[in-house]
Amino acid sequence: MSEDYYKVLGVQKNASEEEIKKAYRKLAMKYHPDHTKGDKSAEEKFKKISEAYAVLSDKEKRKEYDTFGSEGFRQRFSQEDIFRGFDFGDIFREFGFGGDNFSHAGGGGRRFSFGTGSPFNFGGAQQQSQAKGSDLVYELPLTLREIATGTSKAITFQHQGRSENLTVKIPKGLIAGKKLRLVGKGNPSPYGGPAGDLYIKSKVLNDPVFSSENYDLYIDRELKVSEAILGTTVSVPTIDDKQLSLKIPPGTKQGTKMRLSGHGLPDMKKNKKGDLYVRVHITIPQNLNEEQKKVVDKLAAVGL
Repeated sequence: MSEDYYKVLGVQKNASEEEIKKAYRKLAMKYHPDHTKGDKSAEEKFKKISEAYAVLSDKEKRKEYDTFGSEGFRQRFSQEDIFRGFDFGDIFREFGFGGDNFSHAGGGGRRFSFGTGSPFNFGGAQQQSQAKGSDLVYELPLTLREIATGTSKAITFQHQGRSENLTVKIPKGLIAGKKLRLVGKGNPSPYGGPAGDLYIKSKVLNDPVFSSENYDLYIDRELKVSEAILGTTVSVPTIDDKQLSLKIPPGTKQGTKMRLSGHGLPDMKKNKKGDLYVRVHITIPQNLNEEQKKVVDKLAAVGL
């Protein structure tokens, strides 16, 4: 289970920016590696409070965290995302720690890691030289049909001040929120280590027929009043251009959702598909001709 960042820093959810900063400063002074001298549990604590501060001190990240909760936030943000754009050098100098090594003046130049992709490692220059470069994220527009079948896309992105072109094979099931990792296509390491990675993030385009939620698809079907009352059979298209017959039982109500199992989007990692849901909308005519009015009057006369 993901950490509750507010509890990690010991503040309330409505804490101000200054209260969050003050709480982090107090804990950072206590658990900073230069003060704990190799205490592994203290180092882990320091990493946790620093991660919490990196999120809660950033207005946009804090908003995402408050909206989706700890579990939902970690599904959307990688460790690299959390620390991207966060300058610990400035923070620690403000709190009284030393220069670029983020150590107290006179310390041993110790660097510390906050997870995969971090440029800071315990252990000095040898581990520093192995630090990975930062990752890049490219948002790629995809149609639902491209997500269902997989595709190849030519992309152009800015990398080290120049345009770079790549042809990327997109696997089936790259729904919103999922990322495709291209190893070594990110920024180079400033310390001579391996390059970072490029993540392809899906942006799902609107579809004229279907809508989606995770791996499930939704489609609307209009029924006449008589069809809803008496029942009928309707034809339903699928994302892979098939036609299915769906039996609508008598007495179906407005807003009913009917499931067609296994006709949604493919799971990117598992050998299964989501479902296709048919949402029933009953059409109420606005203007009746004379014959229709007579029929409705007869229905009213017999209690319908």
